[in-house]
Parts: sequence; structure tokens; C-alpha cells
Amino acid sequence: MDLPLNDHLHGFTVHTREPLSEIDGTAYTLHHEKSGAKLLYLQNDDANKAFSIAFKTPPADDTGVFHILEHSVLCGSDKFPVKEPFVDLLKSSMQTFLNAMTFPDKTMYPVASTNEQDLLNLTDVYLDAVLHPAIYGKRAIFEQEGWHYELADDVEAAEGDSVAGDAVAATEAADGSARLTLNGVVYNEMKGALSDPNSVLYDELQAALFPDTAYRFESGGMPRAIPDLTYEQFLEEHARHYRLDNSYLTLYGDLDLERMLAFLDERYLSPVAAEEATRDQERAASSQEPLVPHELRAQAPIVARDAVRTMATAPENACVGLGYVIGDAAQRTRIVATEIVLDALMGSNEAPVKRALLDADLADDVQAFLADSLLQPFVVVQLRGAKPDVAERFRSTFEAAIREVVACGIDRTLVEASLSRAEFVMREGDFGMADGVALSMTALAGWLYDDALATSYLHYEDDFALLRKELGQGYFERLLVDVFLESSHKALVEIRPTDGDEEAYEAERLAAAEATMAPDDFARIADEEAALRRLQTEPDTPEALATLPRLSVADIGDAPAEPAYDLDTETPVPCLRHDITTHGIAYTYRYFNLEGISFEELPYVSVLGMVLGKLGTASHTAAEIDTLVNGQLGNLSFFPEIHEEENGPGELAPKFVVSASALTENVEAACALPLEIMLTTDFSDAGKIKDVLQQRRIGMEQGFAAAGHSAAMARAASYYLPAGVAREQLGGVDFYRFLKDLLAHWDERADDLTARLADLASRLFVDDGCTISFTGTREDYDRFWSAGAITGRYASRERRLNVPAPVVRNEAFIVSTDVCYAAQGYDRRALDASYTGVWQVAARALSYDFLWNEVRVKGGAYGAGFGAMRTGNLRFYSYRDPHLDETLERFADASAWLAAFSPERDAMEGYVVSTVASLDAPTKPRMQARRQDGDFFAGRTPETRQQTRSEMVGADAAAVRALAAPLASAIAEGAYCTFGSKDIIEASRTRFDVIDLLGE
Repeated sequence: MDLPLNDHLHGFTVHTREPLSEIDGTAYTLHHEKSGAKLLYLQNDDANKAFSIAFKTPPADDTGVFHILEHSVLCGSDKFPVKEPFVDLLKSSMQTFLNAMTFPDKTMYPVASTNEQDLLNLTDVYLDAVLHPAIYGKRAIFEQEGWHYELADDVEAAEGDSVAGDAVAATEAADGSARLTLNGVVYNEMKGALSDPNSVLYDELQAALFPDTAYRFESGGMPRAIPDLTYEQFLEEHARHYRLDNSYLTLYGDLDLERMLAFLDERYLSPVAAEEATRDQERAASSQEPLVPHELRAQAPIVARDAVRTMATAPENACVGLGYVIGDAAQRTRIVATEIVLDALMGSNEAPVKRALLDADLADDVQAFLADSLLQPFVVVQLRGAKPDVAERFRSTFEAAIREVVACGIDRTLVEASLSRAEFVMREGDFGMADGVALSMTALAGWLYDDALATSYLHYEDDFALLRKELGQGYFERLLVDVFLESSHKALVEIRPTDGDEEAYEAERLAAAEATMAPDDFARIADEEAALRRLQTEPDTPEALATLPRLSVADIGDAPAEPAYDLDTETPVPCLRHDITTHGIAYTYRYFNLEGISFEELPYVSVLGMVLGKLGTASHTAAEIDTLVNGQLGNLSFFPEIHEEENGPGELAPKFVVSASALTENVEAACALPLEIMLTTDFSDAGKIKDVLQQRRIGMEQGFAAAGHSAAMARAASYYLPAGVAREQLGGVDFYRFLKDLLAHWDERADDLTARLADLASRLFVDDGCTISFTGTREDYDRFWSAGAITGRYASRERRLNVPAPVVRNEAFIVSTDVCYAAQGYDRRALDASYTGVWQVAARALSYDFLWNEVRVKGGAYGAGFGAMRTGNLRFYSYRDPHLDETLERFADASAWLAAFSPERDAMEGYVVSTVASLDAPTKPRMQARRQDGDFFAGRTPETRQQTRSEMVGADAAAVRALAAPLASAIAEGAYCTFGSKDIIEASRTRFDVIDLLGE
């Protein structure tokens, strides 16, 4: 549908129209006259349609009010008076994206779906949520999502019994034993998030750079400040900011625009504009100040040095950050250029400035990134694992390295390579989410600050062309001088680890609150907790549930066409040929057999994957390899992986993968560069290898604290899956221990390591047992093979890999976090339980009903879920969880809940619809090819996928209940693991083998 300029349509006026080649479509900006709402329409042929509404929400304090609002408005609304419409949509819609996000200065509510009616349904629920939320009539929503007091060990109140809870409270208050605790989803989430020193450093750096603006505050909320937020302030901030004249709407894709605009205008924008006008008039009539959004001001230049924040964390978590403000959001080309040159100088270990910093031995690692989508974007340069008292030396070393680059002139090939890499990323468009959602976020990088910049950040082709013209003209050198060497707006911040308890503030706050309370106050808290638990436990009424828009099983269409692939045996080695449209990109994967490697050698295989591409070869230095890869390839990576047969626990297909992708004009490079690295890498530079290993160690340690659920699930899987045992050697706790020991004895082991790596490379990279995967055009396929894709080497095919039998260990790993991550699971195949698509329906029900209510809503964890893998793994997890024993008890209760599973017909159909939609969701070419490769190595066919889908479509409640028995058997095996804080683990009643992972 073409929209002429100044056209009027359903209350909207078309302000601008411009072709946007970056999305193969057209961009329009519209303004809704009655409400003042702004709308960006990105029109193209993408069937994965999207809608988003965002509000400018600059915080005025650290209470995290906008984060709590983001959670809370999705807990029911006037039109949809259910407790969790967000979760109901996850359980019942065809959504391909459904979430909400709090940023430093905005809050977004995006949705996407391939079904137009479904998108309209999602939009309806989201708009009513943000404009008519239930928070005004249900204080308990604020308490659940934000914070509230509870009485420790008052089981009666926790179970919703006010009378018995009051009795307990009165008794404890009388004898002085009453103790308060703090709970709340956002409160617990931010305790976990801000136990990461990197997050704390970023917050402190932003506060130092912008001390007079909203950016000095943590929009997610500081745990120390969250309990300062009152319910009344919470409501006022919603009324102040969730206004249509403060909103930014985005529509994307191949949709019926007239239908959508009519819906927006008639259902929400015009009626809500009238409501807002009435409220404004009422405030004016009562002489109240108008509720207007907080101002988002720019910060005047400032230089902040020697800012130190102490933090109770492990000594190895010391970090230092430099921040340099680039300019303002209107200077898009300058910001893009800074990101390009930053990548050229800091994007890899061999980039010149990063190499200078690594050689200065200031820390275990150094990294740099651009903090954008802000009014004043800035560069962050950070030391991780910093040595003591290096902050000032870090600044001087960094700026000296920049000065040297400027004096000598930037190597043109470095910047060209970074430009090429950036162009590849944008052409590939693999954002990890629906394109329309990613583009709506990108648009706000300019639009939020200036209506004229609505499409500014969606244009990148012109910038890349301009910057290529500037190569060798001194532009980038002048930019470095301006941004870094002559900056009048910069900061230096250090996070200094100390002994102590980072959560001591919580105990002090609770003790102070207890000291002011009379017995009646404790009884009131017991009453409030009991009321909250009743609200959480009581099911939605049939009348409330009936208000939700739903699709039925009849709305499920045919399965998306599965791209064809086959095994070409006419090529020098077998090749999986994928018939997938890639828009001018070729994807290649070489799969080398790991069966000739012993179990004890697996950690060295991972090290090999980490260092390949980061060392010199017979023909090029490490720096030259880095530049060639960036300039000619979109991606080059080396890594091991384990494929499993569906029905045989011990049937493993271990592979070492060499992945390369390139634009069609560089297909020969996707063949030649990986071969050069595989066959001629020089492993003698132990110093460069050590840099890589130290970086991996730091990354793993921070991952244990920030994403401990992944580590816990992987470790638990090693208790019952042979593949899990192998994966632990390759990248889990066992590999981490290997890595720590290797680095601790580096001088004695370095020579042996380099010899082992050379030996492994000679044995691994052979044509025996190698399979190649190729995705691209026929012409590119022929060019790839003509370039000589094989190694030309052969070796013994003797099988040496013997994976030890799994052993249940039930470990609890103490790591640097204030929360915990619990996991439990078992191998379905060991219980003689077959796989069926119904498992996925059951997993959705358990995750978004039972576990959501019990672990997240009642328990206060940020997340929890259950998964059922084709290859046997039945696994539970919790994420940023304040509890451990209680969560494991909920896992144990899951089978009984499933045995009693008896949803209404609409709810059951919703589970089926959403489960099938998750299987059918669009994926990018790279992921399609990788999924098909995995199916091939695991012995699955396209018919297997179709059968699973049919089983999902045909699932009913009885079929789901039938899975309760094998689930109960799996739970009874008692295979669980946790990563978490020392306090939570040591207070646990569960029998664990407790291990201080970082300190052992």
C-alpha cells in the first residue's frame, strides 16, 4: 500500500516517505493528530510482521521504577483482567517474538508473528497492558514484581493463611525472633545482574560521564534503592510517562496497513487521547502540576578521574574502565566511524592498540565496545582481571597507543577489513530476533531524541560508502584525536575487590526495619504476604480467560516448506548441499571426526579451537591473518561439538567444526583461508596462546555468575549423559579446571602444550571421515570446490575416544553472585521412555504454567523452565533465583502437577498452537543449514521433523498426562546441580558436594 505525503488515514497524517534499500522496502513516518503518538512504518515483503510501542523513560533515581513497570503492566489490564496475559500469550499465540525491555532512557514492548490476526491480537493485549494496566487496582502486582517484605519461616503466611500467619507473626514478635526478608522479581533479578563486576563498572562509568543527567542512574534498579520505591511513586511514574504523546510506535513487514491503522486509532489512540485530556484537565482544575515526562538533558563535558568503587567480589574480578563520549545521537556517521575504527584498533588480540595493552601486562584481558542508543554515545575500554594500581597506567598506555597510531597513520587495510566485516553483518541481518523488532530498536537510536531522525540509524549503506572514500584521507586519524586524545568528556573508573559481604546492606536495612516494628506491624506483613500468595495461587476466572484473544488448532497452517538438502558423494569428500536462499552469502562448514582423539585429549581440542586464527601461519603473521579474515570473511570459527543419536545414549558423533562464511565475491577465500590456518599454523608463540587462555578463563568465571543456569544444566547432564561427560571436558567445569591448572603451571607446561596442539592439528585436519556442508548458489558451490577445499591429508581412522560412564555427583559450586541457579535432570532413554512431539507441549505447559507460578511468581526467581530434548535430556532450571531448596522441591512436584494436567479446551489448544509455532518460526539461512547438519549427523530425516510436528498438532491433555510417569522416574533419580552464592548454598538443607569453584 503506497502512502502519499500529507495523506490522512484513520487519524494519522503521513509526514515522510523514503525508499530504504537496507530493508528492501519503504519507510514512512506518521503522526496521530488526536493523541500525539508517532508511528514509523517499515514496509517490505517480510512475512514475519512486527509491532512495537516504546516510551521515553529517563529515570530520576536508582529505584528501578521503569524496570518494575515493564514487568508489572504485563500482569493484567482493564480489557484482559487475567493475572499474566504475557504468559498466556507465550502459551497460546504464534508469536515469533514477545518480550519487553528496559533501557537506560526508554522502555519497549515489541511483538512479532507470521500470522496477521495473531499480530493484531498481540498488539491488542500489549496496548491495553501499557495504557490500562491493572496496577492501579492491584497493589500486589507492585509487590510481586518490585519488592515486598516477608516473614522468614512463616510457612502459614507463605501458603496464604492470614490467620495462622498472624499467629506466627505475633508469637515471633513477642519473643523477639521475628525476622524480615526481602523478595520481588526485579529485586532478585538486579541482585544477580549487579553481582557481575562488569555491570557495576558500566554503571559507575556512565554515572561518572553523566553526573547531571538521567544516565547517572541505573534504570534497572539498584538493590539498595529498590525498596525505597513506594507504590504511590510507582503509579505516578506510569501516569507521567506512559502517555501517547510520549510514545513511539513501529509497524514492520507485509501487513494490512489500513486494517492496523484503523485498529490503532479506533481501539486505543483516539479513546485514550480523550482519557488523557480529561485527566490533564482534572489536574489543572485542582491546581496540580501537569504530569509530564522527566527531561532527558545532555551532559556538559566533564573529565572524571580516579573514581573507585569497592565491591565484595573475588580478587580476579578487578576491572578498570575508560569512557570517552563521542558526540550526540544526531552525529550518526561519526558514531559509525568510531565503531569501525574501534574494531580496527581493538577488535582482536592482534589489533594494534589491544596488542599494546596486552603486552603492557596490565590485566588478563582488555576489550572495547560502543555504548550507543543513548543521547550521547560513548566508547568503553575495559581491563578485566586488572592488576592492582594500574588505572592511571592503563589510561596513559591506551592514549599513548592511540597517539602512535595517529602519528604513523592508521593502516588502511585494518579499517577496510573492519568496514567489510560491518557490511557483512548488516547484509546477513542475523540479529538473533525478528527483523522488525531489531529494526524498531535501531530506529530509536536517533528517533527518541529527534523526530527527524526516525530512519537515520536504519541507513548504513551511505555511511559505509562515505567512509570508504575517506580511507587514506586523514579522516580516521582526526577522529581518533578528537574522540580520545583531545577529549573534554571522559572518565576513568576502577572496581576494586574487597573482602566482605556485598549483601550486608540488606541485613542492615532489614534490622533497621525490624527495630521500628510493633507486633501489629509484623502481623500486617504476614497478612500482606498471605494475600499476595492467595492472589498468585488463585486461578483466573473463566470469564477473565475468555477475554483473551486466541487462535485455535484450526488456525495452524501447513508446515513451512523445508529447504532441500542432500549428500553429494561426487565431491572429493562428502558434502551436504543445502538449497537455501542466502542473498549473496556462502556458508561453509567442515566437520572433522574426533573419534581418533582420546578422552584425555578433549580439553586440548578446545584449546586448539580457541587459538586457531589467532596465531601466525607459514605465510602470514597473526596480525595479517586477523586482517585477512576480517576483510574477506564474514565469519571464521573453530570449535568442537557432540552430536547424539536419538535412541542410543552412547552413540556419539563428535566433530571438530571449521565454520567460514563470505560474500559471494569472496567464496575462494572461504576455502583458502581456513585451509591455511588449519594446515600451517605456527603454535610456537606461547605468549599469544596464554592471552587467549586467560581471556577464556575470565569469560567462563563471569559466565558462571551471570548465566549459571547454563553451566548448571550442562554439569547436571554430565551426571547421566555420556555426551554430557564429553561436553564437560570440552567446555564445562572440567575444562575450566583444566584451564586453571594449565595457567597456574604455565612455565612448566607451555612447551608441551604447543607440541600437543601441533600434533592434534596434524591428526585432526585430514580428509578421512571429513564431511563438508555448503549453503549458497550453484556457481559459488563450483567455485568453492575449484579453489581446492580439501586438506589432501590422510591418517589412521582408529577409534580412540572412550567416554567414561556418567556418575551422579550432586555438586553445588560457589561462585561470585548474590543469587543461585538450580538444575536437575535425567536421561529419558535410560527409563525406556520414547520421544514424541507431545514432550514439547508438556515442556511449554510446565515452563509457562507450573514453574512460572511456583518458582518465578511465588519464589521470586527471574526465570525457570523445563526442556525435553530429542536426545534424552529432561531438564529443569531456575535463573537468578533467591531460593535453592524450595526450587528443588518445586522440581520434585512437577510430575504430580503434570499427572493432574486438565486444562480447558481453549487452553489446551493454545499450548498446541504456541508449540507448533515455535517449531515453524522463521530462521536465518545459517541456522537452517546448521540445524539440517545436526539432523544428518544424528540420523534424523526431514520426515522425522514432520512426524514430530504432527504429534504436536495432535496432542491432547491425556497424552500430556501420560508423560508424568517417566518424568517422575527422572526426578526420582535425584541428579541436581547448582551454581550460586556462598550464603544460599551453605544454608541449603539439600545434600550437596559443596565446591568453591573459583577458590579451589
